[in-house]
Amino acid sequence: MTPAETWVALVHHPVYDKNHKVVATALTNLDLHDIARATRTYDLAGFLIVHPVAAQRELASRIAGHWLAEGGEMNDFRRMAIERVAVVANIAEAAAHVAGRAGKPPTLVATSAQAGDGAVGYQALVRSLTGPVLLLLGTGWGLTEDALALCQHRLRPITGRGGPSDYNHLSVRSACAIILDRLYGDRED
Repeated sequence: MTPAETWVALVHHPVYDKNHKVVATALTNLDLHDIARATRTYDLAGFLIVHPVAAQRELASRIAGHWLAEGGEMNDFRRMAIERVAVVANIAEAAAHVAGRAGKPPTLVATSAQAGDGAVGYQALVRSLTGPVLLLLGTGWGLTEDALALCQHRLRPITGRGGPSDYNHLSVRSACAIILDRLYGDRED
């Protein structure tokens, strides 16, 4: 598994809200920009926004379009990050997008703030996979059980120093940056 074979999907549905109801969360401008920048920093193949609501997909496309056109003239670094963004309606479309570019279906890897059976460590995942990988990041209170069941692997949750605590609620953009660094960051002292 290499960065050039890895895509990140920011999933806005199906995810849970704080009452454990299945919802579609709203797109945030910060998530789009910051995750695009993180995926570009680690030289990933791409970043997908997954949203079932057409108006939210249009908003994501409009934000990205601005930074690919006139905004890119003002800030070329932002343009270089945003040019790898694609917007799709669901996880199946995200996997099809990756398969279309990679030539074969991706391995789906779930992330979660909750511990799960069979969760794998970051470097163990890198060593065990080849070919395209689609890393699913859930918004809200995380991916639903149905979304997790689509995945062939699940990464261990991010924990602070000393292991799990009673507080584990990073922003998705912070979690993405930490995950990408654990997968592909420089490990020299």
